[in-house]
Amino acid sequence: MFEKLRVVFSIPELRQKILLTLFLLAVYRIGYHVRLPVLKSDLAGSTSELKSFMEKVAVFSATDLRSLTIFGLGLAPYISASIIFQLLGTVWKPIEDLRKEGGAGRKKINEYTRYLTVVICILQSWVYLSFTVGPQDSPASSQFFGLNSSSLSLGWQITSVAIMTAGSMFLMWLGEQIDEYGIGNGISLLIMAGILAQMPRALWDLRQNVSSSLTGNSGTTIGPDVLVVLAALFIAVVFGVVFITMAQRRIEMQSAKHVRGRRMSGGTKQYLPLKINQSGVMPIIFASSFLMIPGMVFGLLATSFASGEGIWQTLASWAQQASSMFNSGSSFTYNVLYVLLIFFFCFFWTSIMFNPKEMSQNLKDSGAFIPGYRPGKRTEDYLEKVMLRITYVGAAFLAIIAIVPTIITSQFGVSFTVASFYGGTGLLIAVSVAFDLIQKIDSHLLMRNYKGLLES
Repeated sequence: MFEKLRVVFSIPELRQKILLTLFLLAVYRIGYHVRLPVLKSDLAGSTSELKSFMEKVAVFSATDLRSLTIFGLGLAPYISASIIFQLLGTVWKPIEDLRKEGGAGRKKINEYTRYLTVVICILQSWVYLSFTVGPQDSPASSQFFGLNSSSLSLGWQITSVAIMTAGSMFLMWLGEQIDEYGIGNGISLLIMAGILAQMPRALWDLRQNVSSSLTGNSGTTIGPDVLVVLAALFIAVVFGVVFITMAQRRIEMQSAKHVRGRRMSGGTKQYLPLKINQSGVMPIIFASSFLMIPGMVFGLLATSFASGEGIWQTLASWAQQASSMFNSGSSFTYNVLYVLLIFFFCFFWTSIMFNPKEMSQNLKDSGAFIPGYRPGKRTEDYLEKVMLRITYVGAAFLAIIAIVPTIITSQFGVSFTVASFYGGTGLLIAVSVAFDLIQKIDSHLLMRNYKGLLES
């Protein structure tokens, strides 16, 4: 392995790309320590529901709303804008036509995505800061954030909105620079860097709760026997994620034979690879986002009704119980809804990203066919049936990986920050981005007749 790393850094062009990528990632992380002007507080005084919400959002959007910094919004607005245009590309004809125009169409869609990102940045930062520095007698501000807004004016909020919007756009620009001059997918690498940056905090939280007693796990302390179980479980989960991420269902194809003069060409066998996890991490992101909303709404209702009497106290108690149910991974109802939503969004996202009719037509146009199935409708039905079956497997895998952190949190008493490294969106993103980065490096090595990093 050390010899392969030496070969990687011995190639001048590849070394320059890697060093530039590392420098830009360092700039990205430094920005998270630059706070907004005047305000020096963080969310240390916030409620547990809000902290849980912030931790979950930070996992899959390269953001950190737990402290007010210039990169506080992270890439969440850009990710939201990209998802919106991906969905519009399947239901709105003008965007669909732009996607079919090739490079020029993608360039135009990227331009529209940037404009929408600016709008989302302004809206998100304004709403977030309004909650943070709202009126001093605001129950949301005092209950959730505990910040004194007496010295913060409207001008400060406008300036902060501009700073946070510029920070998110700067991160988007960093990702584009990595794409053009560095190595790997820039946006994905920034998200992975945000996930891995939480590892020191997670390890420190785990270290604080470790006990030397074998009877350790009492809800507040963790014994060495539990640490061994957590280590073995982490290895098993990572192995499963790697296996399913790389798994494919290969469908045999055969190209038609062509006679040109006295020579015959074509007739070769190829394979159409269909990924088992076709939808990636999007179902978990959508499902967790949907389940965050009820918890926040019920939490706000509980805070609002708490000041009343009689029936308002009853409603506040009911809303608090509902908020706890949606914010607690140990809740049976929460886990059932989580799994059902993952299955739903898995099939929904696969139906958007995979079009059997279009693929069947492409095979027909290229002169290829699947043995035993006539080109056209028969091939389309076969591809749809195969994708339906493997989507069940992919959805079940995503559901298991998604609920692993909540099970670990409830059974072993570790914080969600620690448990998130055992599954969920963060682990899937880290593994998929790592494999993509290795493939990019291998392409440079193979071009110069070196062995790849994963070759023996």
